[in-house]
Amino acid sequence: MAETSEVDRKGPSLGTFAGVFTPSILTILGIILFLRAGYVVGSGGLLGALLIIGLANLISVLTSVSLSAIATNLKVKGGGDYYLISRTLGLEFGGAIGIVLFLAQAVSIAFYCIGFGEAVAATTLLPASSVSPRIVAAAAVAFLFIFAWLGADWATRFQFVVMALLAAALVSFFVGGWLRWDAEVFQANWSAPADGMSFWVLFALFFPAVTGFTQGVSMSGDLEDPGRSLPLGTFLAVGVSMLVYFGASLIFAGSLGGTELTADYTAMNRVAWVPWLITVGVIAATLSSAMASFLGAPRILQSLAADKIFPVLTPFAVGSGPADNPRRAVLLAAGIAFLTIALGNLNLIAPVVSMFFLISYGLLNYATYYEARAASPSFRPTFKWFDKRLSLAGALACLGVMLAIDPFTGVLAIAILFAIYQYLRRTADPARWADSRRAHYLQRVRENLLAAGLSPEHHRDWRPQILAFSEDAERRPRLLQLAGWLEGGSGLTTVVTLLEGKSLLMSKRKDEAESQLRRDIREHNPAAFPLVLISTDSEVAVQALLQAHGIGPLRANTILLNWLDPQNTTGLALRTFLFGRQLKNLFKLGCNIAILYARPPAWERLRETEPGASQIDVWWSADATGNLMLLFAYLMTRSEAWRKARVRVLAFRESVPQEEQQESLDEILRDARIDAEIVFVAAREAAAIVAASASATLVFLPFRFHGDLVALPVDGPSEALLQQLPPTVMVSAAKDIDLGAEPEEGTAAALAAARDLLEEKERLAEQTALELGEAEEAVQRAEEILHAALTGPAIDRDPARVADLTAERDRAVREHAALRRRAARMRFKAEQAREAFEDQELMLSDEGDQSSGEAAGGEQH
Repeated sequence: MAETSEVDRKGPSLGTFAGVFTPSILTILGIILFLRAGYVVGSGGLLGALLIIGLANLISVLTSVSLSAIATNLKVKGGGDYYLISRTLGLEFGGAIGIVLFLAQAVSIAFYCIGFGEAVAATTLLPASSVSPRIVAAAAVAFLFIFAWLGADWATRFQFVVMALLAAALVSFFVGGWLRWDAEVFQANWSAPADGMSFWVLFALFFPAVTGFTQGVSMSGDLEDPGRSLPLGTFLAVGVSMLVYFGASLIFAGSLGGTELTADYTAMNRVAWVPWLITVGVIAATLSSAMASFLGAPRILQSLAADKIFPVLTPFAVGSGPADNPRRAVLLAAGIAFLTIALGNLNLIAPVVSMFFLISYGLLNYATYYEARAASPSFRPTFKWFDKRLSLAGALACLGVMLAIDPFTGVLAIAILFAIYQYLRRTADPARWADSRRAHYLQRVRENLLAAGLSPEHHRDWRPQILAFSEDAERRPRLLQLAGWLEGGSGLTTVVTLLEGKSLLMSKRKDEAESQLRRDIREHNPAAFPLVLISTDSEVAVQALLQAHGIGPLRANTILLNWLDPQNTTGLALRTFLFGRQLKNLFKLGCNIAILYARPPAWERLRETEPGASQIDVWWSADATGNLMLLFAYLMTRSEAWRKARVRVLAFRESVPQEEQQESLDEILRDARIDAEIVFVAAREAAAIVAASASATLVFLPFRFHGDLVALPVDGPSEALLQQLPPTVMVSAAKDIDLGAEPEEGTAAALAAARDLLEEKERLAEQTALELGEAEEAVQRAEEILHAALTGPAIDRDPARVADLTAERDRAVREHAALRRRAARMRFKAEQAREAFEDQELMLSDEGDQSSGEAAGGEQH
């Protein structure tokens, strides 16, 4: 075993400055600052450069907000971006981003070292053409490998030296720029030149400068207090780098003309007070960026390997010493870096690497928004400036920048990530941790249930919500499979097992029964949910469960169970009576009943039948049960096992002509939009049913309650008929389903009609009120005219005129009285219409009461 260093014995001990601020700031203040910032100012003008810097750093700030929220909500361990994303969006996203981030950072080591080699080769430190930049780059990788091998603490000591050199270079630049400041040059550089490059091209050139602010996250496993250090160190790095870039742009704009800035990438040397310090700064910047990637890449790989998402990577989970230094991952990262340097051509690789970093920032923002959107009580970040809308804006900004920089490369990077995601989705084992997806699903369930509860119920919305009762583990698989077929991918099934006894003594039995139930569900119908109930009275428990099961508009509407065990003939008559009585009581609560009768050999034949040779027989019943059976038969054809099944509707001959009966059934099938063959059977006898359905794979039979017994459509004992048929599902519908319902029909239409009636009655009441007011004015005018005629000069009192005015006054009074009575009637009708509308709203808001009401009287068909 290798000897452990001093830091290995101490364990994770890096603070904010050494563990987060230093690697982040050294990666941000990189080669773009020294060799491209002046070019951006010269080509885009100072105003354009400031906008580019501001927009690029906006993404940094938004992502830093997201990072701070997640870092203060959970204990961040090794792996950085990978750890945060995988623990939020799940192992598929985490594994995909983890592998591409490791490769991106490993290639970045070579990328920065090649930049270092070119910078060294361009100086006078070495004879011209005596050393290839690749050899210098390889030597740099070997040099940095030593620090990465020794551990994070040794690497950060080297970074302190690099930071000192970088600071000296920047001081030299700002002092030289202050001494060379020229206001006229500054004014001339304010706007972009006429022949300058476009805004987005310059943005694409500059943006890699800000893609280093999450380097501290990669060191999370070596931090003493990640929850405090990550937010503080990241924001400090982003803030300081913003000041440096804005200040450098101002210095460039006031020191050199636009032509000089665009013609010379090394313009910073011309501005600096001590030019050779800039060369040292370029070398330091490339080495610091390479060192940061050398520290981050192995820790991402180690965390990814520890999660055992990719089995081939498992050996890289091993670390050295108490600090768990990922030396095996360091070796692999160095190997990739050497291989990349040997290949030499990074023109195709570098853009994809940058896209991977952008994807990681975008996913980090989206993961934070996803977590906050789930509204889980466990999401309690202590970072008080967080807002989920900022995270969503950060995710969209990253996507927009990717497409603006290079749509093709952006789509290529997303395609690679998506391919890895799909691979993991199909091959990865269950995650070893809890992520936020379940909280997100539960929040969506809550929102959708609340929304569904506000909408009126309609026949078109009906879905099978099944309660499947099963206490016999041997017959349970058949029931589970049937439930999955009847759902047709649209409903839900809860499998219920009842245990009788005192709850204090039944805890162990309940756990055992639930474990067995889960195993059966996992094998035969993974879409079902288990439920084990303990009760001293199973009949009371079932009735209570049926009324209480579900939430909001999502209520059980169908009971599914096995027929009495045909192998047990002891007390069969009594058991049949009790069985029918219990079902009858449940039926009265408004729930459809479906009973499966299937002997093991017959069921095995059903399972072995090829989908194309399957046949479903529906014995027609011209009522709600017929519609329900027909719908069940159609839903079965949605499943893969019955997709090509032939559906037949079998009907007994009636007294009406066969053509009329045929036309009626054809119309029912057309309205229901279900393709089925119609077959008529002459005799209503058990033998006729057996003969007609002998070739069927599965049979649907209607039943009704005859007293407390289950009665089939023909006379005779039910057991005798069922034994001669293929597997059979007996159905009785408590509530009708209109298979041909139009959107304009149903409860929504009734509510709309009630609203229209209310509006019409209120309009008539208002119009009558206006007419009554006019009649009152007419009476008042007639009184005034008559009064004037009676009190005027005697010579003007014409008896005939007075008589006419009196008659006019009386007519106005009669009309007013009639209108007053009419207005009272209109107000009363408007009030009645309002009460009816409110009653309709109240009725629609209580779907459970409505279902029970509609079930009344449905016992006999």
